[in-house]
Formats: sequence, C-alpha cells, structure tokens
Amino acid sequence: TIIDTTAPVAICKNITIPLTNGSASITASELDGGSSDNCGIASRTISKSSFTCANLGANNVTFTVTDASGNSSSCTATVTVLDITAPTAVCRNITITLAGSSASITAADVDGGSTDDCGIVSRTISKSVFTCANLGQNQDTFTATDASGNSSSCNAIVTVVDNIPPVAVCKNITVALSGAAASISASQIDGGSTDNCGIASISVSPSSFNCY
Repeated sequence: TIIDTTAPVAICKNITIPLTNGSASITASELDGGSSDNCGIASRTISKSSFTCANLGANNVTFTVTDASGNSSSCTATVTVLDITAPTAVCRNITITLAGSSASITAADVDGGSTDDCGIVSRTISKSVFTCANLGQNQDTFTATDASGNSSSCNAIVTVVDNIPPVAVCKNITVALSGAAASISASQIDGGSTDNCGIASISVSPSSFNCY
C-alpha cells in the first residue's frame, strides 16, 4: 500500500484589486505564488473571495492548497482593495436673496444628488459668500470627494437677487422765485436716503414752481 503523507507547499502572493460599482471578487489562483506538491495539487481555496467598500485597504486572506490524498497547507496573502472610481457630481442652480448687503450658501445648497460607490465624505464650493457686487448670475464650482480622495466637480449657477428697497429720506427746503419761476433738483430734498446695495438714481416731482 502506497500513501502520500507529504503536504503541499503553499506559496502566496499579494495582490491589489480595484472595486467596480462598489464590489470586487477574486479566485484562489490569483493568490497562488507557485505552490507545489510531490503528487500534484487537487484544489486551491481561499477564506475570502468577495470584497466591498467595507474592505478598503489591506485584507488578510488565507490561501489553502490540498492534494489528492487530503494533505494541505496554507499561507496568508494580503489583498489590498482600492476605490479608484470618482464620485458623480450633480449640481443644481439656485437663487438667493441678499440679507442686508450679503448672503451665504453651503455646498449642500447646490448639490443636486451627487453619488459615490463608497460614499461622499466631503462637499465643497468655490464661493460661499455673495455681496452686492455679485448681483445676477454667478458660476460656482461644486466638488464631491470620497474617502479614497477621488473627486469630481460640476458648475452651478447662483443667482443673487436684491429685494430690499431703498430708504427714502426727505428734507424740507425753501426756494425763492427768480422772476415768476423756480426749479429744484432731487438732491436738494434728499435728506440722506440709503440702500443696502447703493442708490442708482433719485428724482423729484414736481421740480418746477411758479407764482401759483
């Protein structure tokens, strides 16, 4: 009766794999670094073959080789899981109203539903504070970044609106007729009118006077 009592020689090799749509899988042969047996290897198995975002980084995987007589040996390979897929940045346009002479927004305000296979860890924008100098449409760059440092950007339009009317302040004046008429300008009865973004024009009505 001839028996084989010699265990195979298990030789591991370390590998790096990228996630695709948040998952990845491997086979035992991918971790085999040249294992051998005097009578031949019958099977190769591994302790873990599927990986997700929860396994990012280095993972210890046990690789086992078994011969036809049931002899086996194992070694440990390092499977490094990478996320190389950038988030999908989705922007939305918004309109904001000045409060006083400024208004501010956050990155979440222009996020139109950005996604990532392993989750977004940060959202940033290129401009968060707007003033009277920014009235109208402004391009704002939104960037989404995942835990692996992958990022993508899109541009949102932030429309800044001033809905605050000026404060009109009048002052009373006395004018003397020159001949039978007199005229005044708006600035003569302006008692210090103000506006959060500045006054563009002033006018007065009536501006001409006569004996009547």
